[in-house]
Amino acid sequence: MAGVNPDLLWTIAVVVYLLAYRRGMQGFRLIIVGIAVTAMLQSVNLFLLLRAQEEVAMAASIWGAGSLSLMNWGTLLPAVIALVAENIGHVKSVGQMTGVDTDPLTGRALAAELGDSALFLRQDAASEADWKRVSAEVQARFGRLDILVNNAGILIKGSIEEASLDDWQRLMRINADSVFLGCREGVALMKAGGGGSIVNMSSIAGLAGKDDYAAYCGSKGAIAALSRAVAAHCRRQKYRIRCNSVHPDGVLTPMSAAAYPPGLDPARFTIDVDPMFRACLPADVAAAVLFLASDEARAINGMELRVDSGQFVMSV
Repeated sequence: MAGVNPDLLWTIAVVVYLLAYRRGMQGFRLIIVGIAVTAMLQSVNLFLLLRAQEEVAMAASIWGAGSLSLMNWGTLLPAVIALVAENIGHVKSVGQMTGVDTDPLTGRALAAELGDSALFLRQDAASEADWKRVSAEVQARFGRLDILVNNAGILIKGSIEEASLDDWQRLMRINADSVFLGCREGVALMKAGGGGSIVNMSSIAGLAGKDDYAAYCGSKGAIAALSRAVAAHCRRQKYRIRCNSVHPDGVLTPMSAAAYPPGLDPARFTIDVDPMFRACLPADVAAAVLFLASDEARAINGMELRVDSGQFVMSV
């Protein structure tokens, strides 16, 4: 919003007020008119995005999710007035956007489809007690563990000046603590079974750093460092356990797709459309994980595998 003309914001606020005014001002009428004006402006914005070139539309979408760090009250006040008329109940938590990932019915159905070789267990990946319970059930059911993929994670935006301690601790608990506990329990099972492969899901943000995701970068950087430490330990102990980390950039998932404006197809911005775009598909990341988990990667240990379409090397 740093480039928005303050006069335009004042104009929108005045238009909302005048349209809602009829023999006095009523809060309900102001809300209804505000919603209507907002819907009209969003439609115009979406129309312009759909007609724009992919690069322009992508840049506009990212810009539209920017910050207020460069704003002052002279610019913000009319926007605040206009926003009073808008219902702000559209905000969804990450858990709501990705609820399907924690749906036990989906997990059980998939396990049933795969047959007796699959076992679904619901788990808090950041809970030490849950990890011990899951490890015991895996040992009892299968007698060994050959491959472990630590993939739990959340995303919270905020620079070093914006992120709260609660944000930091929540990110570290879910993104990093879960990997520490998983590696510890995984090593215990794998060394008893003669070896295995651990693959930890990190991010390109854990290598390159991203100024508006400070705590997230810290949590993902911790995964990369921990993976190297686990690899070194297992090699020194001659456990035949490999540990590597995978670092995707933009991956087209339900959570990332929810950040796009309504009506804008995120698939238009994948590397299938243009190799300079950043978004890849979950299958691309899965292929990298499968390779590291397989015997084809038996000589690869303690490595950070970037799945970023070359974005990292071009940003140096």
